Amino acid sequence: MNETPVKDPMPMPASHYLAADEIRTLFSEAMSRMYQAEVPQYGQLMQLVDRVNADTLAAQPALNQQLQDNDELTRLGVERHGAIRVGTAAELHMLRRVFAIMGMHPVGYYDLSEAGVPVHSTAFRPTDEADLQRNPFRIFTSLLRLELIEDQALRTRAAEILSQRDIFTPQARELVALAEQQGGLSEEQARQFVAAVLETFRWHRHATVDLATYQALQDAHRLIADVVCFRGPHINHLTPRTLDIDTVQQEMPTHGINPKAVIEGPPRRRCPILLRQTSFTALEESILFAGEQEGTHTARFGEIEQRGMALTPKGRALYDTLLNQSRQAPAQADNAAHQQQLAEIFRAFPDDETSLREQGLGYFRYQLTDAGHRQADTGTPATGDLEALIRAGLVKATPITYEDFLPVSAAGIFQSNLGGASHSAYAQNANQAAFEQALGCPVTDEFGLYARLQDDSARQVLQALGA
Repeated sequence: MNETPVKDPMPMPASHYLAADEIRTLFSEAMSRMYQAEVPQYGQLMQLVDRVNADTLAAQPALNQQLQDNDELTRLGVERHGAIRVGTAAELHMLRRVFAIMGMHPVGYYDLSEAGVPVHSTAFRPTDEADLQRNPFRIFTSLLRLELIEDQALRTRAAEILSQRDIFTPQARELVALAEQQGGLSEEQARQFVAAVLETFRWHRHATVDLATYQALQDAHRLIADVVCFRGPHINHLTPRTLDIDTVQQEMPTHGINPKAVIEGPPRRRCPILLRQTSFTALEESILFAGEQEGTHTARFGEIEQRGMALTPKGRALYDTLLNQSRQAPAQADNAAHQQQLAEIFRAFPDDETSLREQGLGYFRYQLTDAGHRQADTGTPATGDLEALIRAGLVKATPITYEDFLPVSAAGIFQSNLGGASHSAYAQNANQAAFEQALGCPVTDEFGLYARLQDDSARQVLQALGA
């Protein structure tokens, strides 16, 4: 990449800097264009998802209305999440600074070692509701845990390889420092920033190691080889949001796309919860290793997600209990059988919004109905708590969309695209303190964000009604 040196800026008012939301949009659009060019099958997947979403909205007017009421319909077509894996604390720390310029902050801690993947992770995403509505782009970011490599010599070799690379261009580093110094970026600087940062996520078919080193790292874990053996971490997938993941899964083969065996996450429900994910299997791509040795590597794939309601700690505990029960049941290679088995186990999880709300299992956004607005306009206080106001038809409650991730599901996606091998020796190795030390700040608790959204909306309707 030919880089233009960053010139010393002339002082300018903060109002002249491009908003973080706009920089995030520039970046997500550029990322999508790059990934579609690198992985043409992703473009086909996008077309399939768009058609299924249009058909679903036409067939389900209530869902269409709910998305409109929550200002989620316009963002559906730009819904994306990506995933990236870095190798060192310094790389993670720099990524945090990069994403902060885009209004993306670390939310949640995920220990994927419990599912046999030697990484721990966070999700960089907007945390403000208005920012999420403008552009909810998020990057699931994983840090390799070299301490989980049992072979000490191999662990030392991997650390040496990682220490010799810089995954950020000089211009990206300059522009990050400039944004921090002056409190923002002009539109021209923001465009330079996006182009420079995009290089970190670009695919490189030239490995930095010889074939023998690659094979040794791959034998330890295929994800370790993917992180360590290349100039940069490369985006390994982008993910559009579908409203009917079962239909997309079923139709992928008819579009020449090979889906993974089963959909990860909860089963299909009347009231969707949390996150369901699937993908097409990773592409086998030609690689040129050091010494001009040729080989192949599988890393990049196309993922699809269907998002449901955010669950409270109580709801999440019930979900985790049922998920563990499902993992103890005999594995089902066929998705239909897998979903049927899940559905049987998840009968214990209420599947109507009233029960979910009254039992405190999910988070809800409260809004005035038309009757509620008329009541508020009279100036006469309404009586009763939120549930009474809902029964009176003055307030409506709609589910708050889950914006985060599930460690077991993420690991399932990773494993299915890395050969499907299980590494149970990694189990129970959470280390949030070490992750946050590498990050340079604490991660935000996602439950607190959802609770704040729910409480703020409840307070607003109660104040409006004088209750």
